[in-house]
Amino acid sequence: MVKVYFSTGSNQGDRLNSLVEAAKLIEKQIGTISDLSPVVESEPMGFEAEINFFNQVLLVETKLSPQQIIKTLLEIELKLGRVRSGKSYSSRSIDIDILFYDEIQVADDNLIIPHPRLHERNFVLQPLMAIAPGLIHPVLKKTISELSSLSTDASGITPVVTKNEFIECMNTITALNKG
Repeated sequence: MVKVYFSTGSNQGDRLNSLVEAAKLIEKQIGTISDLSPVVESEPMGFEAEINFFNQVLLVETKLSPQQIIKTLLEIELKLGRVRSGKSYSSRSIDIDILFYDEIQVADDNLIIPHPRLHERNFVLQPLMAIAPGLIHPVLKKTISELSSLSTDASGITPVVTKNEFIECMNTITALNKG
C-alpha cells in the first residue's frame, strides 16, 4: 500500500456536498481514507469568480498506480459535474489533484507528481499542515511546515468545517443513501 495525498476543491453548486461526494468516491474506487483535513475556504487563484472555493486534503492508502489513479480521478470529476472548458483556471464543481504519491516522482504528458505548484498555494499548504506538517517534499527537500512558512501566497484561508464535522457529513449522506 502506498500513501497518496489528494487536494479537493469546489466553487460551484453545493461546495461541501461536492467535497463529501468526492471523498466517498475516492474511498470507494481508489483506497481507504486514513486522514483528512478540515475544509477551508479560499479565494480563486489565477482567475476571477464570485464564489470562493472550499478546499480539503485527503490522505489515502491504495494499491493503484499513479496512472490508474489519474484515470479514476478524471472519471470521478466527470461524474460530479466537472466541465473542462479548455482554460487552465475556471470555476468548477470539483477539482481533484494528486499532491504526493509516497516519495515517488512522476513526470509524463498528463501527470506530474508531486504537484508542481503545491508549495505556492496556501489553500493546499494549510490543509496539509493539519494532517502532515512533517511530511517532506521529495523534490524541494523541505517539510510542509517549512514550505508553509516560506510561502509567498498572500491569499487568506478561512476554516469552515472541522474534520469531525466533515466525517459526520459523510456518515449522514451514506446513511441517507442506504435508507
